[in-house]
Amino acid sequence: MTDDPLRAVRLSVLDRSLIRQGEGADEALRATVRFAREIEALGYHRFWVSEHHGVPGVAGSAPTVLAAAVASATERIRVGTGGVMLPNHRPLVVAEQFGVLESLFPGRIDMGLGRSVGFTGAVRRALGAQKEDADRFGEDLAELLGWFAGDGARTAPGVRAVPSEGLRVPVFVLATGAGARLAAERGLPLVIAPVRGEERMLRAIGEYRSAFRPAPDAPDPYRRPYVVVSVSAAVGADAEEAEAMQVSEAWATVVSRTRGVFPPLLPPREVTGREMTGRERALFAEARRSQVHGTQEEVAAALSGLVRRSGADELLLTLNAYDHGLRLDSYRRLARLARLAGPARG
Repeated sequence: MTDDPLRAVRLSVLDRSLIRQGEGADEALRATVRFAREIEALGYHRFWVSEHHGVPGVAGSAPTVLAAAVASATERIRVGTGGVMLPNHRPLVVAEQFGVLESLFPGRIDMGLGRSVGFTGAVRRALGAQKEDADRFGEDLAELLGWFAGDGARTAPGVRAVPSEGLRVPVFVLATGAGARLAAERGLPLVIAPVRGEERMLRAIGEYRSAFRPAPDAPDPYRRPYVVVSVSAAVGADAEEAEAMQVSEAWATVVSRTRGVFPPLLPPREVTGREMTGRERALFAEARRSQVHGTQEEVAAALSGLVRRSGADELLLTLNAYDHGLRLDSYRRLARLARLAGPARG
């Protein structure tokens, strides 16, 4: 057993298909597929895509469709969603979609599930969803799992989920609100991020481990509490380069909080050179607080400390730099830090 936490945990990647200023959604989606191939070659364990609706700066609106494109373009890396937002979909449809994915790419598909609804009222109305639908997450999760287990008749007599019934697709719960408790009760892996402070995240992880009840048919390594910590991390040739890689997304987050729209990413110089209001500066600092950046040595120390404090089994790394080449260089440096040998199964 190694004493280096980064060599003891799995490293995976979440890509949100963010649009850069001057490019279209089609370019962002093709970049995601190309990026997945590059990440596989570096030896990362998983490559996940996300779900956002009606967001000008995000092209990833249909995660299972995009996951199919990624899985088709890769050979070994696990592919999944971080995540499908269950309140926006009927559980049967989600079961069918992942059943198709698992049938086409057996042993490589992950089903990451969240409970968020559309960002604005207009988007929620277009989706046919309401804020209150998030409160039904536990019921929807139970129904979804039932379709895979062959218990769909309890929900809809005479209906079967084809080709999902009998398939085993690993299910991950993205922790928001009651998500950690539901993951523990169901014996499912937990995905969590320190976006609202590390102390709060560590408390949720502790409660998850204490309440965990293993599922009787869970495969290894998910027969015990399994924690995936999601974190934004950038490794640069120097500290200044690393810091610049994360400012574009941080500013887009500020715009979303102040104007209700997450825009395409701006070049870093346009962000750092602009005059910000007091509120914008505060939100910008808040957006940067949970980001990790620096040289290889600095990031290795920061991530190792995070793994030690959280007991994470896996890190789900994200970086939405404006420059695609610098982003890939960062992941290449992280792979060297962890001495990745290749994606594992399971």
